Amino acid sequence: MTSVIVLRDVRPLGGDPRDLVLAQGVVAAVTPPGGGELTGVVADAAEGAAGGTRRGPLVVDGRDLIALPGLVDLHTHLREPGREDAETVESGTRAAALGGYTTVFAMANTDPVADTAGVVEQVWRLGQDAGHCDVRPVGAVTRGLAGTQLAELGAMASSAAAVRVFSDDGHCVSDALLMRRALEYVKAFDGVVAQHAEEPRLTVGAQMNEGATAARLGLPGWPAVAEEAIIARDALLAGHVGSRLHICHVSTAGSVDIIRWAKAKGWQVTAEVTPHHLLLTEELVASYDPVFKVNPPLRTKADTEALRAGLADGTIDCVATDHAPHASEDKETEWAAARPGMLGLETALSVVIQTMVATGHLGWADVAERMAFAPARIGGVTDTVPDPTGFAQVGAPATLTLLDPQASRVIDPHALASRSGNTPYRGRNLPGLIRATFLRGRPTVLDGKIV
Repeated sequence: MTSVIVLRDVRPLGGDPRDLVLAQGVVAAVTPPGGGELTGVVADAAEGAAGGTRRGPLVVDGRDLIALPGLVDLHTHLREPGREDAETVESGTRAAALGGYTTVFAMANTDPVADTAGVVEQVWRLGQDAGHCDVRPVGAVTRGLAGTQLAELGAMASSAAAVRVFSDDGHCVSDALLMRRALEYVKAFDGVVAQHAEEPRLTVGAQMNEGATAARLGLPGWPAVAEEAIIARDALLAGHVGSRLHICHVSTAGSVDIIRWAKAKGWQVTAEVTPHHLLLTEELVASYDPVFKVNPPLRTKADTEALRAGLADGTIDCVATDHAPHASEDKETEWAAARPGMLGLETALSVVIQTMVATGHLGWADVAERMAFAPARIGGVTDTVPDPTGFAQVGAPATLTLLDPQASRVIDPHALASRSGNTPYRGRNLPGLIRATFLRGRPTVLDGKIV
């Protein structure tokens, strides 16, 4: 593959068309489309990249394509080690690249749990070997996700994986004293604790959102207050110790209000929302199709509207997929026995287009902020995805994705890159297609296919 790439007529953040030259991992030149000066720039870049031997560049026709920064997902389940039947780092990062992602944060609920330097380094190296995107391991907050003793936070932070995000996702750190100690500990290396907000005593046996629909279907309910109570408690703790707290997969209107209050206090509280909580609602559970079983559960239409408004006004900082692949035997079973979780990496941007862009809530620069710049800041990867003022400028990292906003596709689970097929969008026509993805100047996707 040539080391010089010319992106012709692309629209950075949906703005005016530009020609971009990518060379040696950075943006080497930015010119008006079809500019005559581009020929000399490309020749110089090609000679420098080839050590004096000129090579022809790869030219990508970017007409009508929007250039966005490489997307960053703070919440991905790659299942390896331990459940390679559901997903591997290889298959999961292929799905990520096809979805426009260049960095994913791999959650700690593997087998063994990512609660030591050895396990997080293993996951990090698997990501390097796969090469489709950067894999940043998330370290467990507590040993074995058991919620009783802190894990080796400092050792994971100083390991080769340089962990900065810690979460027991799937399990709430429900002990207030332990949560305080974790928040205090991570301050030493500017880490962040990402909380799965669920008061476990309020959700015993829960199968879906608590309310009229659950009563009609005869399923035990998961009350909104179980999420909101933990968010309120942890926001107070974060404010008290002056540490960074991140709230995973916010799902209720009340949670948005609490996060807005915490931010108004000046506390270091950030939050994410999943694509499925922006689009899907609890009425889908009436089918008893386990593909719609997720934790936290699908909520009401009023909740989705509040989540969209919170994402639009910045109360919710970013979109995170909570990509949760499951083997067929864990998902294709009766509702009560099915594992919660949905695929998300290859469809996230499309769902955001449908729920936030098409509805007028966000523009393309806002999408870049919510799906790249903000999660990069929270996760500490701004070296690859810089701030908005540096995007697509000379010298910036050549880490970006090209989106065709006019195209659409019908989602076929068998056509996805994941090893699992538990997508809730089966048969839906979703807008937007990723045409190309570049990681530090190297194409990982071209013409919609893995390179």
